[in-house]
Amino acid sequence: MSMLDRRLQVLIDEGRWLRLEREAGRRGVSVGLLVREAIDERFPGDAEQRRAALQAVLDAESMDVPDPEQLHAELEALRSRRQA
Repeated sequence: MSMLDRRLQVLIDEGRWLRLEREAGRRGVSVGLLVREAIDERFPGDAEQRRAALQAVLDAESMDVPDPEQLHAELEALRSRRQA
């Protein structure tokens, strides 16, 4: 993890603060960590997006697919329809 070198001041309402405090206490972490996690989840960096996309592919259910020759024939048929 990179060194924390920026300070952010955000005003929030009492309800949100209590939710953050409660979750931080439950998990034994700081409110700041929860806010950083929320930022990373909502605005993932390029590496996180690639990792999430890869995980989605790995988690996908298996499915039957035609053999490569049949797929090629289907692709050629679609291409010829587009050109017509």
